[in-house]
Amino acid sequence: MPLKHNRLPQNFFLRDVLDIAPDLLGKYLVRCFEDGRTERYRITETEAYSGIEDLACHASKGRTSRTEIMFQKGGTVYVYLIYGMYWMLNLVTGTEGDPSAVLIRGMEGFPGPGRVGRQLHLDRSFYGESLINSERLWIEDAEPVAEIHTSKRIGIDYAGEWADKLWRFYI
Repeated sequence: MPLKHNRLPQNFFLRDVLDIAPDLLGKYLVRCFEDGRTERYRITETEAYSGIEDLACHASKGRTSRTEIMFQKGGTVYVYLIYGMYWMLNLVTGTEGDPSAVLIRGMEGFPGPGRVGRQLHLDRSFYGESLINSERLWIEDAEPVAEIHTSKRIGIDYAGEWADKLWRFYI
């Protein structure tokens, strides 16, 4: 269970993406839906994307209207649509000018980032949403997880040596 519904503060997201991605495991992603329901989902899988030098990171292509939010300080949402049907949920991390983010790859009962987006009813309106003061989406603290596994990130074979980084974290 969450620790008294304790929303993570801004400073949690202002750290290095490689510290934040595993630290998010076991925490609760909270979504308040338009019908008034509030659901809490335990985060079970994440992937780290670290700045412009990481060829798997969208920011490696430069600062664009799509990636602009990644260049802001951590604690905001970066969503994008893939295959014309799945909204991917990313949490921006680090300080301003450090375009890094964590992809939420899985939640308890909902493996896969496409399923995450569908379950949360994500759309473009979440782009730039503050995790610090949003009334629709935020992260709550939880007890640390006992064991974290790592592996290569999924679906980024195009990224050369960056595809071999063990920056996928899961429980």
